[in-house]
Amino acid sequence: MQESHTFIAKLIHWTFIPLYAYGIFKQVDDIEALEDQALLVFETIFAAVFLLIVILRFTYMRRFKTFQGATHTPHRIHTFIAKSVHRGMYAALILLPLSGLIIAALYSQDIKSGPLQDGTLAIHEFSATLSYVMIATHVSAAIYSRVKGEGVWSSMVPILKEDGPTTNPVVKKIVGYETTIYLKIDELISKRNSD
Repeated sequence: MQESHTFIAKLIHWTFIPLYAYGIFKQVDDIEALEDQALLVFETIFAAVFLLIVILRFTYMRRFKTFQGATHTPHRIHTFIAKSVHRGMYAALILLPLSGLIIAALYSQDIKSGPLQDGTLAIHEFSATLSYVMIATHVSAAIYSRVKGEGVWSSMVPILKEDGPTTNPVVKKIVGYETTIYLKIDELISKRNSD
């Protein structure tokens, strides 16, 4: 059995999902709703707690390898892509509540419109969209890793454990193309660095 994530890592990973979903589904659609002081206070507290949890999660999860549980060492380009997706996801998840807190602070100072509030709202909407894209990419990559049988899925997900690397000829062919792409990118980088 390959090295698995700790119980705490799994707990942090899986309990974060309902928190994120709740934040997305209960979001304020109209900024004027913040006229309700109780809602403004609730949104501020929720955003602060969400931000704290994301920062704690990021700090804790940094101690683990990107491909925790992998049956083989992934290509460095693959590792770079995976780390970039993780960093993008955390950037979006930090920017989302942070911009929400700024919106609430501006609103409480009676700055309800104008370039400052509009700019912050745009950043907030961008970070929400970015979080959807990054999370969808993360989930897709996890499923693809499960199909390949790399062992990464089994280190974090409690169901549909992998039996080992895939023997499916179609998947093996796709993995071969993927490896070729990584090698070509690596070759281009090496060539560029030597020039």
